[in-house]
Amino acid sequence: MSKPKTRIMYIEDKSEGLNGPARIGRVTFSKSGRSIHYGGRTFYKFSGGYKYNHIAEDNGDHFWISGPRKDGMDRLYPESSMPVEIDDDVAKEYWHEIRGRER
Repeated sequence: MSKPKTRIMYIEDKSEGLNGPARIGRVTFSKSGRSIHYGGRTFYKFSGGYKYNHIAEDNGDHFWISGPRKDGMDRLYPESSMPVEIDDDVAKEYWHEIRGRER
C-alpha cells in the first residue's frame, strides 16, 4: 500500500472576505487529487470560484490553497497586515527548502 502524498501548502480562509486567516502547513492529498486533508478537515477542489479554489466539506467555507511562494508573498492582497501562521511541524522545512534561508 502506498503512502499518501503530502506537501507543504499555503491555506487561506476566504469565507469572511478577500483577506482571511492564513497558514502554512502540511496537507495530505486524496488518491484522486480532488481533495485535500488538513487539520482534521477535508477540502474539495473547486473551479470557477471568485478568489477561492477549494470548499470545506464540513461547512462549505471557501479557501485558497496553493503551493507556497519562495518570496513569501502568498496572499492575493499582500498589503494585508494579517499574519501568516506557520505550523511548528513544517517551519524548519518551509524556511530551508521553500524560502531558501534559515528562520
